[in-house]
Amino acid sequence: EVQLVESGGGLVQAGGSLRLSCAASGFTVDDYAVGWFRQVPGKDREGISCIDNSEGSTWYSDSVKGRVTTSTDNAKNTVYLQVDNLRPEDTAIYYCARRHACGTLWYDRDFYGYWGQGTQVTVSS
Repeated sequence: EVQLVESGGGLVQAGGSLRLSCAASGFTVDDYAVGWFRQVPGKDREGISCIDNSEGSTWYSDSVKGRVTTSTDNAKNTVYLQVDNLRPEDTAIYYCARRHACGTLWYDRDFYGYWGQGTQVTVSS
């Protein structure tokens, strides 16, 4: 059974950093692409990043580029999202999800078949 479990969210002051984790089971993260998304109530789920080790590619949205890094730890079968210089507008529920490959439409949530339950990130000003 494919499962994705996010952790690492919390309350942080603006300017701080967080590292979110996405622990995967039922598949090997090195064989698939894993994306990170975020969502605030009333808005669409926004694609943040996608990492695909089989292609050797990573993708980031323009809204977070330069502040976000995604990486994998194959030994732990976990994907990370490091977010630096946090801003109040980064407040959202952050989700990880799996698809076969990132590609140019990596931000399209319809191509992701499995999702985690999300972890809340709140940034205070």
